[in-house]
Amino acid sequence: MRFTIGFEKEDKSKLQRYWDDIIETQKWSEGKYTALFEEKWAAISGVDSVAFSSWGGAALAAMEYFDIKGKTVLCPSNTFMATPLSILKAGCNVEFVDCNRDDLCMSYDDLKEKIEAFDPAAVWLVHIGGHIAFQIEEIAELCRKKGIFLFEDCAHAHGASWNRKKPGSWGDAGIYSFYATKTVSTGEGGMLVSKNSGLIEFAKKYRNYGKFEYKVEGLNYRMSEFTAAIGCVQADRLEDIVNWKNEYARKELDPRYPNKVDLPEGMVSGYYKYIVFDPIEKSTGKVYDQLCHKIMGRDVDLLNSEWVAQNHWCVPLYYKGI
Repeated sequence: MRFTIGFEKEDKSKLQRYWDDIIETQKWSEGKYTALFEEKWAAISGVDSVAFSSWGGAALAAMEYFDIKGKTVLCPSNTFMATPLSILKAGCNVEFVDCNRDDLCMSYDDLKEKIEAFDPAAVWLVHIGGHIAFQIEEIAELCRKKGIFLFEDCAHAHGASWNRKKPGSWGDAGIYSFYATKTVSTGEGGMLVSKNSGLIEFAKKYRNYGKFEYKVEGLNYRMSEFTAAIGCVQADRLEDIVNWKNEYARKELDPRYPNKVDLPEGMVSGYYKYIVFDPIEKSTGKVYDQLCHKIMGRDVDLLNSEWVAQNHWCVPLYYKGI
């Protein structure tokens, strides 16, 4: 199976109509398609949504709103460098938490220890591979009791759910990526989701230089109308993509790979990655084989993360890939 962006040929005419409308109306930014994409994503995620030009811009908006500059933020090492780099760029100190071996996501037990050791202001939890972190409920409750802000990195989690609850709805904010390889792609882009109405309003100003009062010291993280139009088309297609991937995984892959990630009851994966714990031929590599704490030269023992980096592989699973 070869990588393909999950874009249907039959959607080209719809997208072209949207783009023609944008050109005709001469509203290339801050227009109706950005608002429509946000509405569609809010319906998908179950919480209000704000479109950004990147995952990074949305992450910075969330951390600035909660005023955690100069404080410590915890995150897993088994993630993309975007997560710890966003923490550093927000003016915070980053410390790393181990993961679990069954879901590759943050370990609740190690998080408890790191909270006691570092007294963090916030935690970044990362949903890995398309499924939701298995211990999200416990982690969210722990953060609530400790008065710690919880941010969910949802860059892999398009279309996932657990008993119909969606990524980004457990924490204070969730951040999606629409980079070119994602289940839903707009080429570049991101989405902040949150049930916090104050953050939603702040984020809308933050992405646009703080206009018009300039009380919010933001920069340009706007999504163009052309990009948002792609997002509108892709949001409508998300259910089809996730259903197709789940059906293919169930019929073609699950019988062949019994040592795959075993999802809890009631959880649906978006299958950004199909993760197994056996060596496989013609794999698409690993989710992450370089741990962030090692890239950054940090001396910390994260035994599960070390094991995961060496003992998982990804079977090719792309929407209608050939």
